Amino acid sequence: MTSQKRKKGLATPPTPGWAVYLRTSSEDHQKPELSRARQRAIIESNVLAHSDMPVYDEYIDVLTGKTPNRTGYQRLLADARAGKFSHVIVERADRFGRDDTEALRAIDELHEFGVGVRFANSPDLDPMDPDGRVIVALSFTLARRESTLLGIRTRGGQQAKRRGGGYANYAPEGYINVTARTDESKRHDLGRFDKWVEQDPKRATIWRYAWDLLLEDRWTLEEIAEKLHERGYHHRTGRPFVEILPSGTRRANISTISNVFHNWMYAGWVVSEKNKILPKTIRGNWEPIVTTEEFERGLEILERRNRHRIAKRRHDYLLKGIIFYIGEDGNEAKLTGSTSNTYRRGGGTAYYCIPRSNINFKCDGIDRQIPDELKRIQVDPDMLPMIRAYYTHDLAEKLGHNRPSEREQLVAALEAIDQEEARTVRLLATGKISEDLWNSLWAEWQDRRLKLRATLEGMTQQQQYHIENLESALGIIAQVGTLYNRLDRSAQKELLHHMVKRVVVNVDGEIVLELRAPSQIEHDANVREPLKCKHPAHWLDVRTGSKLAPPVVYKPNPAGNRFSLISSQ
Repeated sequence: MTSQKRKKGLATPPTPGWAVYLRTSSEDHQKPELSRARQRAIIESNVLAHSDMPVYDEYIDVLTGKTPNRTGYQRLLADARAGKFSHVIVERADRFGRDDTEALRAIDELHEFGVGVRFANSPDLDPMDPDGRVIVALSFTLARRESTLLGIRTRGGQQAKRRGGGYANYAPEGYINVTARTDESKRHDLGRFDKWVEQDPKRATIWRYAWDLLLEDRWTLEEIAEKLHERGYHHRTGRPFVEILPSGTRRANISTISNVFHNWMYAGWVVSEKNKILPKTIRGNWEPIVTTEEFERGLEILERRNRHRIAKRRHDYLLKGIIFYIGEDGNEAKLTGSTSNTYRRGGGTAYYCIPRSNINFKCDGIDRQIPDELKRIQVDPDMLPMIRAYYTHDLAEKLGHNRPSEREQLVAALEAIDQEEARTVRLLATGKISEDLWNSLWAEWQDRRLKLRATLEGMTQQQQYHIENLESALGIIAQVGTLYNRLDRSAQKELLHHMVKRVVVNVDGEIVLELRAPSQIEHDANVREPLKCKHPAHWLDVRTGSKLAPPVVYKPNPAGNRFSLISSQ
């Protein structure tokens, strides 16, 4: 039956009864069964013990509330639509989900089917009551805030643990994580549980043996894997050190072995690039498997072996993504990069080519033509007023000045915060929310206000900054050929992708540059897609479909083979 029929009373009402929803986040560092037991106890003591209705079923999920794609949650909604119960009970609102939009939508849908939602921590709270709905919505805001703060506190705790010589991650091969209750003398500093890592008595000897093999400087990583396999050893996951494929080929799994040989933790040192903790600065509080001298000697052995290898070189293609080929028949094709003989001295020969064809051009020959083509660009002074006008119009579009709806949305968001604050003041005055809840919400509102106001102020300042830089940009365009030769390769590549729409190569390997409009050259880092002309007299913005003033475009000037800026009309 549809919800409309239920509302009109044309179908039987839902069967009286409770649906109990229990959710434990997959991000929680706890046993799910303990969390569910606690939720059941609160639901039973606060609600079910005082109700005459039976419990229809329990719906359980162990998944983050950020997604509605939860098996138990979706089954609950399906049974509600079928009218199998009249009420849903959860421990608190955010158990329904961390996404307030989805959760409130589900509450409204359940209401349409005649199913009410109640929260065990606030049994008298009705989410369909106007004041109750405000409190429910605020609880989701606070849940998101608490989740963010929890992440900050967790990262801070991990960093503090590393600074104190502790290991803050899952123990690597050869070690195990240990957790124990703290005594009274340590509880103030460590909390209820103390956690550390120590050598795994069953597996530490495996890795000590692997280190001994490396330090002999006789065996490759593949041979070390074979010797570990001969002794019947395997990875902690059960994966063998050497796999025998159906074809009979033996494949050594050496990635974990290599990681162990490069991990300073095995020498007893705390190292973290993210937290800027360098090797040999903080001694760990666990027993090392190898000494620092042995570890450094192992690194030297591995590094010396790598120096004798001829590494496969990856070529950085200057015109990747913007180079095209036009054949004698006029057909176009995008060229890709390919390098032959990459293991040879010098890294092989790089080509721009069409895969699986005989069309290929040496990268060196194509790239050498770029500086000469750039030197042919010039700015026609008569076009400067049109450039400025078009640039100002296009920039205003990007920043939202020509679309008041964007600015209005920001202003409306500020007004919504004021209204939300006023409603909550009334709830505080009537005792429906606590002082602590009010203080948390007020801090959240202030943070949102600051961000919205900064965005509004930045819109005007940004436009003025970019317009002032237009004059400099035009000067650079006129001298780009000289500037290009002074840049390193990465800067040359970035400049070309800002200025050049396409590099077109003909059958003789000669190139022509199709340049972007100057208004885009200045700020194309944020907007990659160029403006396209559907008809010579109608220039359209392909993102919005709105008509724009005729832009200025580059076209070759036959006289002197130079480029001039001319109007599209």
